[in-house]
Amino acid sequence: MLSQLSVRGAALLLQITEKKYSAAGLCIKFAAMSAAIETDIIIIGAGPVGLFTVFEAGLLKLKCHLIDALPQPGGQLTEIYPKKPIYDIPGFPSVLAGDLIDNLMEQIAPFKPGFTLGERAEQIIQLENGHFEVITHKGTVHRAPNIAIAGGLGCFEPRKPPIAGLDLYEENGVDYIVKDPEKYRGKKLVIAGGGDSALDWSIFLADVASHVTLIHRRTEFRGHPDSVQKALDLAASGKINLTTNSEVTGLKGTPALDSVVVMQEGAEDKILTADYYLPLFGLSPKLGPIADWGLQISKNAIEVNTEDYSTQTPGIYAVGDINTYPGKLKLILCGFHEATLMVQSAFKRIYPNKNVVLKYTTVSGVQGF
Repeated sequence: MLSQLSVRGAALLLQITEKKYSAAGLCIKFAAMSAAIETDIIIIGAGPVGLFTVFEAGLLKLKCHLIDALPQPGGQLTEIYPKKPIYDIPGFPSVLAGDLIDNLMEQIAPFKPGFTLGERAEQIIQLENGHFEVITHKGTVHRAPNIAIAGGLGCFEPRKPPIAGLDLYEENGVDYIVKDPEKYRGKKLVIAGGGDSALDWSIFLADVASHVTLIHRRTEFRGHPDSVQKALDLAASGKINLTTNSEVTGLKGTPALDSVVVMQEGAEDKILTADYYLPLFGLSPKLGPIADWGLQISKNAIEVNTEDYSTQTPGIYAVGDINTYPGKLKLILCGFHEATLMVQSAFKRIYPNKNVVLKYTTVSGVQGF
């Protein structure tokens, strides 16, 4: 987060971020204003769903301002797996997570959204006129008649396996997140896990690393059936080494990791040479300040009405992975749909006497402010 950066580092990060998106007509600045920031919709969370909300709101001539604790837009896609391919975005057989964010930033550029980055939304106050104030942990004040919470999974941290001395190898052979696959080119990898993350990265890194071993403590996987089959096919062809009914129980090497100890059911422990150990057991979500905003929470998610994805507080909505309702699927494309309906409701709150006329962009085009 920005609060953890040095002044020099923060300035450099700002320069890089501004340069990256200047070609798309966006100038990202870290808000540090004494006066309140006024807008039509405050979007808490600048991940893919939050960014697409800007586009849909812009089509209705509504202005948006996004708040995110991370120092750059993109949420998990930028922070955790920018180089991971995504396969379920309509019109893109495959798109890298980081490229998807770049495309979304270009798409919303005409609508000139504002950004408060590197600051955590800490407090929501409802004003006498029914509008809201959102105050960050640094004291930046935002005001709007509508709030869209698009916080993804909220705050999150990796689930770590109970291995003695694991912390000694963090950033020195143990990685919980794959940010740059090129880091592992020509290296020997041991990946542990049975979900989509472990399967997808084993498949992807099979063509990057010199050797990939996927270890799972069961014989059945929790991931998508297609990914499971791809991993099995790679194992059958010798592209990866698949070891089930097993788990990593120890790490060796001084000071950097050079091998792991693997315990397998019904066999003696064995030692595998490894440059990197990637325990990919998913993320443990934590709502953080969201839990204190008086919203209806169920299993770390905000309950919403599927008519417009509103919460029980009129004017506060929740879209994307942060919300829950019967039949909810935590997919980016579902979040896009939720955002589309949500901004229609937000428009009606601002302009109760106006009719929302749906205009197809193939006819009307996209016009900024």
